[in-house]
Amino acid sequence: MSVSRRQVTSAALAAVPLALAATGTAQAGGRRPRTLHIAGDSTAAQKYADAAPETGWGMAAPFFLRADLAVANHAVNGRSSKSFVDEGRLDAVFSVVRPGDFLLIQFAHNDEKSEDPTRWTEPWTTYQEYLRLYVDGARARGVRPVLATPVERRRFDAAGTALPSHGEYPAAMRALAAEEGVALLDVQALSLALWQRLGVERTKTYFNWTATEQDNTHFNPPGAIEVARLVVRELLRTRVLGHRDARRLDAEIPASWISWPEA
Repeated sequence: MSVSRRQVTSAALAAVPLALAATGTAQAGGRRPRTLHIAGDSTAAQKYADAAPETGWGMAAPFFLRADLAVANHAVNGRSSKSFVDEGRLDAVFSVVRPGDFLLIQFAHNDEKSEDPTRWTEPWTTYQEYLRLYVDGARARGVRPVLATPVERRRFDAAGTALPSHGEYPAAMRALAAEEGVALLDVQALSLALWQRLGVERTKTYFNWTATEQDNTHFNPPGAIEVARLVVRELLRTRVLGHRDARRLDAEIPASWISWPEA
């Protein structure tokens, strides 16, 4: 399937509600606040009371950003780069962005589901084609696109080596970022290294492991906080943000800062 770069496919969906994780106030000199918009899947998404303690890393991102840099978390459980577009969600994002904002794009977990044609993309063709819709659409609106490779799952071999789980998707995103001149946050490589440092047992304290569930994909509050820390550090490394835009990067963030609103 070929995807047009000039027009994002729209579905008959109402505008997607935004989870504003932080609000901004005007800076001195009248410069309006900027917003970091997140387009992604369940690993980043806002979670509600019925899902606690599951936590998307986007919920923790504001802890590491200045109060006048807002976070609009558009990420939704179960979406791929394709289904997010086909459901009209990217159109909804583009309806609220403003010049000077940022669009952080993280997909792959659900693009990998080849058994589901509504979500599946092929890494070196349709996945890249859909990602270009985000990149081109952002640039056309004066918004800076940022590509983020997918955060890794918790997966170890018998020897305790953390294993990659995303196949060719991270490499395809890295290649696209280089081709298009887009900042790349290599969250996949960094999270894999973090899981290796933590090891088999300690990583359980970062994922949504409970008395009734052993979830090796989604995070609890400590895991979401550490992944958000990785993301913001990458935003600084790639110079998408300046050091004045960040805070608390070396601080201990209490898990109690995470809250889950009613749906």
